[in-house]
Amino acid sequence: MISKKLYSLQVKIGLDFESNLKKVCALIEQCQEDSIICTPEVVFSGFAYQKMQEAAEFSKVATQTLLDLSASRTIVTTMVEERRKHFFNNLKVFHKGEVIHTQAKLKLFTLGDEHLHFQAGREENISPFYIDSIKCAGINCFELRFLDLWKKAQGAEIIFVPAIWGKARKEQFESLCKALAIMNQAFVIASDGANDTMAKGSAIITPQGIVYKNDKKELISALVDLSETTKMRKYIQTGIELH
Repeated sequence: MISKKLYSLQVKIGLDFESNLKKVCALIEQCQEDSIICTPEVVFSGFAYQKMQEAAEFSKVATQTLLDLSASRTIVTTMVEERRKHFFNNLKVFHKGEVIHTQAKLKLFTLGDEHLHFQAGREENISPFYIDSIKCAGINCFELRFLDLWKKAQGAEIIFVPAIWGKARKEQFESLCKALAIMNQAFVIASDGANDTMAKGSAIITPQGIVYKNDKKELISALVDLSETTKMRKYIQTGIELH
């Protein structure tokens, strides 16, 4: 048995970046050491289209704070960052005081005008990464709708889905996250915002499709046995590699 405590944050955010950071940090500090935590998408700033430069500058502050907080925990989040005069929605993984993986959002949500404010990432940067010996992958919100990105996550033991997913499509979010776990025989940590227009539905989902969620909580947790992925892949063989 390989035990690991997993957490999904489900928080309301406001217009004040500093307040958002303090709220997220307070929740992370409640998580036990050596745990793995996923936050909602752009949780520190939201989609601050009128303040993109300010959001990108604040991401430097958030990054330094998370580097310190990740000394004893792993944190997966996304934030607005600038590179070569373009803004990106970057999924970042903080582990043992370092950023061990970064990938820019590839599939931008045109209904929300993301394509007008962000540069799309590069497909080759959407790749698995390791948290210690645990193979992981990340799918950023709208990317959940694209089968080719599900295939890129194949073989991962944990798949992270940070999101800002609207209430009108709540059932779709929850169904896709559960299907992702079952098809890839992996754990999924889905984290959505809790503002009034958001779907919530943050959850930890096992390879068998068991869902741990509570739309009334800011912090959803589950103690899981990571060896369940290998057991499932041996028992129901679909061609996914074993670890």
